[in-house]
Parts: sequence; C-alpha cells; structure tokens
Amino acid sequence: MKSLSLDLRERIVAAYDAEQGTREEIGRRFRVSLGMVKKLLAQRRRLGQIGSLRYRCGRKPKINPEHRERLRQLLAQRPGLTLAQMRSALALECTLAAIHHALGTMGLGYKKKRCELLSKAGPTSSEHGAAGSAVKPGSIPRGWSSSTSRPRRPT
Repeated sequence: MKSLSLDLRERIVAAYDAEQGTREEIGRRFRVSLGMVKKLLAQRRRLGQIGSLRYRCGRKPKINPEHRERLRQLLAQRPGLTLAQMRSALALECTLAAIHHALGTMGLGYKKKRCELLSKAGPTSSEHGAAGSAVKPGSIPRGWSSSTSRPRRPT
C-alpha cells in the first residue's frame, strides 16, 4: 500500500488546525480513513513531524557504516582473511553471506587466494589436439562408424 503524499498530509493537518470540521469530516473531505487522520495527529504530537515513516520499516542491517569502514581498514592491513576471520575480527553477529554482500556493495571484490606453493607438476600432455581433428578410433562408441555420424546397420 502506498503512503500518502506529504502535500496531502499537510492539508489534512492544516484543515484540522483551522477547525474546518471534526476528524471524521476531514477524513471524508480528503478521502482518507478516520484512522489515518488520527494517526497523523498522533505522529505530529509524538514526533513533531508528519512525513512518511516507511523508511523505518524492515530489518535493520547488522553491518552499519562504522563496521564497513573497519572492514575496509582490516582488509587493507590483512588482505588474505577469510570471511569467518573478518567476522570474528570485527566481533559481528551476522552470517558470512552478509559480510560477502557488504564487501560487494562496498565495491571490494572478495576472492580468497591460496597461500600455498603451486604444484610442480607440469602439463600432462605436450601435444594439443587441433580444432576439428579426426576422431580417434578408440573413442567411437560401438555401433557407430568413424566415417559417418549415424550408427551402422547390423548385417
């Protein structure tokens, strides 16, 4: 459901302040419910403003801007950390996926690189097959001819 525009909210409150009718009459005049008029007046009394509070709904992020800055500094000092190590270093209570998402939104790509020596084994084959090379006879399934792409007829 869409929230009311600020202009409409201001007109409703102004009409009430100018005593242009009861709350019920003002609600009918502006085509809003009595509950909406009551809500606007209570919000103004409680918070001092009548704007939409939709930005306040939903789950609050566990990783706030302060955590993001500390995360950036931590990665600058020690770039080889795992996500779990980052979480424990920042003392966060969130999932590893949340940290991964935060790194992505910060523009920091994360790829854990291995810190061990590379294998000394070289390539297993010195020859590379050419593109479109002939099929080797040992790799043709039974019942297929090497010269055609359809099965041979049994004789």
